[in-house]
Amino acid sequence: MNYVSRPEAAEEVVAHITSHGGNAFAHKANVAREDDVQAMFKKMIQELGTIDILVNNAGLQKDAPIDQMSLADWQFVLDVNLTGQFLCSREAIREFKRRGIRKEISCAAGKIICMSSVHEVIPWAGHVNYAASKGALNAFTRALAVELAPRGITVNAVAPGVIETEMSRPVREQSAAAVQSRILLRRIGRPEEVAYAVWFLSSRYADYITGQVLHVDGGFKME
Repeated sequence: MNYVSRPEAAEEVVAHITSHGGNAFAHKANVAREDDVQAMFKKMIQELGTIDILVNNAGLQKDAPIDQMSLADWQFVLDVNLTGQFLCSREAIREFKRRGIRKEISCAAGKIICMSSVHEVIPWAGHVNYAASKGALNAFTRALAVELAPRGITVNAVAPGVIETEMSRPVREQSAAAVQSRILLRRIGRPEEVAYAVWFLSSRYADYITGQVLHVDGGFKME
């Protein structure tokens, strides 16, 4: 369980996993830093032996109108949301290729699930850095799927809409009614509904799926 802040939250997840019989540990790493990512994977392989599934879940926003957005804020969002997924995917792929397919585990050599956003396709004023990072992630997912399919590695993405998280709190507090009116199901999504989609793409039920972006948005992008 990787984190960059709030170690207590990471430890809470670890405790939940271990209490259900799993093996887990928390590790602090900034996914935008190559050395941090490499150290994280080295520690993970030491502790767990290998990796079968990577969920690229790190992401953030630094919002501003385009004429007031600093280069630092533009770069920060791209570094975490896009470069971070590249760095983690690269390290996982190296291990997938080294180890190969273990038929007793899966018919896939490995699975990568990238966390995108409905704003990969919906324009979002005041958030051009975030939207650009997620739009690029769409292309990244598909290109990587094409490259890795011959090696038995699947790559997919989950693109949430408005979900009850800390990141969406300002939007929900300022314009909840307006937002819900644009969602076909007329409600905000729950975190577990995103988790279920990630679980599905991680499971054997999705062995024949690659290069796809699964929108978990209540129909937001269709409105």
